[in-house]
Amino acid sequence: MATSTTKKLTKRDRFEALLKMSEVQENPDMVAFIEHEIELLAKKNAGDKKPTAKQMENDAVKQVILDEMTANPDKLYTVTDLIKGVPELAEYSNQRVSALLRQMIDANAVVKTVDKRKSYFSLA
Repeated sequence: MATSTTKKLTKRDRFEALLKMSEVQENPDMVAFIEHEIELLAKKNAGDKKPTAKQMENDAVKQVILDEMTANPDKLYTVTDLIKGVPELAEYSNQRVSALLRQMIDANAVVKTVDKRKSYFSLA
């Protein structure tokens, strides 16, 4: 069986193809509608989206973690240490704090060290 290398048509591609059709070109209302739809797609795909409320909350929690680690730069923290030692993190689950730490590792703000199958985190 040969694999197909055809590109999947996007909504924008389909609207642009419709615009090229003579039947559509004869109808000004259709042309206006399709051009409006293409504009909406362009706005939707623009990269200037503001962060969601959850992302802003996560950024605040990450700052709390960074502040704690900055206050004790030589200390190694486990997720449980952070949750028990920092009052602002008491309401969060291990999974949530762990996920935020993983994001901080990706951003090169925190370093993860594994010793005897236990993960420790410290300031980068």
